[in-house]
Amino acid sequence: MQCSEPECHTATSGTRVSVLSICRFAPEPLEEYTFPSRTNHANQFGTRQYARLVDEWVMAIGLRREDYGTHSLRRTKASIIYKATGNLRAVQLLLGHAKIESTVRYLGVDVEDALTLAEHTEV
Repeated sequence: MQCSEPECHTATSGTRVSVLSICRFAPEPLEEYTFPSRTNHANQFGTRQYARLVDEWVMAIGLRREDYGTHSLRRTKASIIYKATGNLRAVQLLLGHAKIESTVRYLGVDVEDALTLAEHTEV
């Protein structure tokens, strides 16, 4: 894997800076995962380890872990991007949804809002 700025285009600027810093100092080609498994460094960390990290971060800043999780963070970021841009297609791509209808349901977009956006989008 080679790191380059275009590959980091969906990250926030702080995340982008951090990942690019790691990539600059990593041997080429990268032979290890940037975020390795805690039990087997030859593999990337899994969803369960990610969930544990999110739990730790949430509790560390004084929030209730029952109220936050990996899925709620995913949904929140998608909602923020949608509200800021109104670009349903971009959110669909970021979420990896095959159908725009899935993204509409996932975000809870009102049908009227979706139709208004569609009418104002030039193709």
